[in-house]
Amino acid sequence: MQFPESWLRSFCNPALTTEQLAHTLTMAGLEVEELKPVAPAFRKIVVGEICQAEQHPNADRLRVCKVDVGSGTLLDIVCGAPNARVGIRVPCALVGAELPPGEDGKPFTIKVGKLRGVESQGMLCSAKELQLADDHGGLLELAADAPLGEDIRSHLQLDDTLFTLKLTPNLAHCLSVYGVAREVSALTGAPLLQPEFSPVPVNNAETVKVTISAPDLCGRFSGRIVRNLNTQAKTPPWMVDRLARCGQRSISALVDISNYVMFELGRPSHIFDLDKIHGDLDVRWGRAGEHIKLLNGTTVEVDAQVGVIADAVQVESLAGIMGGDATSVTDTTQHVYVEAAFWWPKSIAGRSRRFNFSTDAGHRFERGVDPATTVAHLERITQLIIDICGTPSTACGPISDQQAQMPSQAPVAMRIKRAEKIIGMPLTQAQCADALERLGLDLVQSEGILTVVPPSFRFDIQIEEDLIEEVARMVGYDNLPHTPPLAPITAKIRSESERSAFTVRRALAQLGYQETINFSFVEERWEHELAGNPQPIQLLNPIASQMSVMRSSLIGSLLQVLKFNQARKAPRVRIFEVGRVFLRDDAVQNSDTTVQGVNQPMRIAGLACGSVDTLQWGRKEQAVDFFDVKGEIETLLAPFKAEFLPASHPSMHPGRCAQVVLHGQAIGYVGELHPQWRQAYDISQTPILFELDLDPVLSRAVPSFKPVAKFQAVQRDIAVVVDDHISHSALMKAIWEAPTLGILQDAQLFDVYRPKAAGKEPTVAGTTDRSLAVRLTLNLSDATLTETQIESTVKAVIDHLEKTLGARQRV
Repeated sequence: MQFPESWLRSFCNPALTTEQLAHTLTMAGLEVEELKPVAPAFRKIVVGEICQAEQHPNADRLRVCKVDVGSGTLLDIVCGAPNARVGIRVPCALVGAELPPGEDGKPFTIKVGKLRGVESQGMLCSAKELQLADDHGGLLELAADAPLGEDIRSHLQLDDTLFTLKLTPNLAHCLSVYGVAREVSALTGAPLLQPEFSPVPVNNAETVKVTISAPDLCGRFSGRIVRNLNTQAKTPPWMVDRLARCGQRSISALVDISNYVMFELGRPSHIFDLDKIHGDLDVRWGRAGEHIKLLNGTTVEVDAQVGVIADAVQVESLAGIMGGDATSVTDTTQHVYVEAAFWWPKSIAGRSRRFNFSTDAGHRFERGVDPATTVAHLERITQLIIDICGTPSTACGPISDQQAQMPSQAPVAMRIKRAEKIIGMPLTQAQCADALERLGLDLVQSEGILTVVPPSFRFDIQIEEDLIEEVARMVGYDNLPHTPPLAPITAKIRSESERSAFTVRRALAQLGYQETINFSFVEERWEHELAGNPQPIQLLNPIASQMSVMRSSLIGSLLQVLKFNQARKAPRVRIFEVGRVFLRDDAVQNSDTTVQGVNQPMRIAGLACGSVDTLQWGRKEQAVDFFDVKGEIETLLAPFKAEFLPASHPSMHPGRCAQVVLHGQAIGYVGELHPQWRQAYDISQTPILFELDLDPVLSRAVPSFKPVAKFQAVQRDIAVVVDDHISHSALMKAIWEAPTLGILQDAQLFDVYRPKAAGKEPTVAGTTDRSLAVRLTLNLSDATLTETQIESTVKAVIDHLEKTLGARQRV
């Protein structure tokens, strides 16, 4: 929320500097996000009046003006502004004046100079030249009664500061200048100017009949008719200025009055064109199929979850959010109906986001607006309407005030001992009582307990901790003691058999991958197509239509990042993500860290696309394939050895996908993206993907001492012919299962050969046999191997291969 300091001080003016005031508010929970001067630094610019304006003798677009600045001598000033005319009062920069710095950061100094041969003794200024606005259409015209010679900073009150507050949702009572002033008064003890609004004389008995059909939507509805207005009247400059400093542009007098009271008192209201209302008004929930064109020009469809104000013909307003175009006030409006209502916060919360916009009114109503002041604030709005738009024949009707269901404030008790414990400092009952009374809270004291009935404007005081927070705010967060924790703190020591997720991230980064962080909310299509999940967990209130479900796989997020990079011509993409997925699981119960029916495991997923290596001269460019990524997974899991078994996955190529198995447990998948999804998602190159459960990846073998062999190892090569369906892992498993009495130290496949048919080239994969050559490394730790031991070990391996795989030795 933004507002000028001068407006705040008109209600409460403590003896504090701007910076001290900002610090006081921040330390009370009203964070001052920014302090910004209304105008930049400049000097010697005063109010001047153009007394004569003659055509420049040597320039068609320039005029020579004689300007009175109250010094008794008229100044000759050359000006090219299109609105430079006799009689207007404008800012005049005298000789020696410094204008705001330009793009070079240096101030612009006004000197006596000649323009096309005519001497100019100053400069007439536009709002843009003073950096007060972006409008450069001409001179900044001031009020006709602006005192000549008065410093423009004083005249326009430019020595002011804009406060921007970042308020938490529980501080709804501070969403107005008066609300902030009330807090300042409580914090500093400075007197608060309490606004009083006298009833406007009623000289018309007309009313509009209003029916509150939904008390759970609207608790109180107040309104009145005002006839015979001049809606073309100009908004007073003081109101335009205050609205502009709150970030609100001037629209029309009636709209400006409604906005002004909202910023001043926190009371959103709405003004209807009375002649456009058809019959009586009904405050109710919407009905399926009803539509309304809003003031912002959009047409929306309402339903039974959205509150509306309707007449006998159509819906005229979205309750508490925005009015309708059909009953909007225009320059031809003469009679109006003004309403101020109390809408239940739960009936407004989230409604505007359904239509992809937000309003100041909805922002306030969904947090809570004082239901007790609708009539008083309606009197304030009415008086402003009469003062600004009134005519001799203006007639005001009586206020129709209906109270369907007013909120009841339950007493809240606070124990002094409890407050001491939570705040962490000694407090007396008198201190606590004083803090709460300064906030305007009525309380009853008993031994060690304060009982408060919250006022109607405080929707945030419901439990004991709310009162304790108020005491802490009045004490000031900067005055709370810095008390170290009394409980012993013991660092959680990670087991040696487990590494951290950061270590895994660093390992992937060393392999050339870059980490990405993505939303857990994803497109429902990804879940159906890429994860094979027909019933993903739906979000009740998604932040966007394409982020409507919780992900059960990280692959969709990585493909989105890949597509983003390929659209920007990235030739090589290697990315990974460590994140949580969300799976339906009825076995999960509610706890401090779990939600019933939802399993939330951590996973690690990666994607590689493009060339294997960055651009280099050492070898030809080669696209990354399944085996490159498989090797990187083996590096990530080392020293454990994983198995890769043929498998299928919804997102992966059916013939180029493997299940990753570690210690006999399936931990994930690796494979090439399915061609169907590559085409559907318009991906230019084929990526290789993997997704693994994180917990097995974090496990590692505890380091243990192993002596270096004292004797030279012996290597023997064997070649066996096996059926083509025998995999590498099956071969290695059979070799290691052979009875070698601990002599076998290592086995590595180094050649694959398919024998030629008679007079033909070697056959392709899928034929009956192939030859696999394996190098065996043999050694003992306590003696040199004999030839007999070597031969018997090699024979044991071959015999076991023959027995288990049906292999035969190739000769």
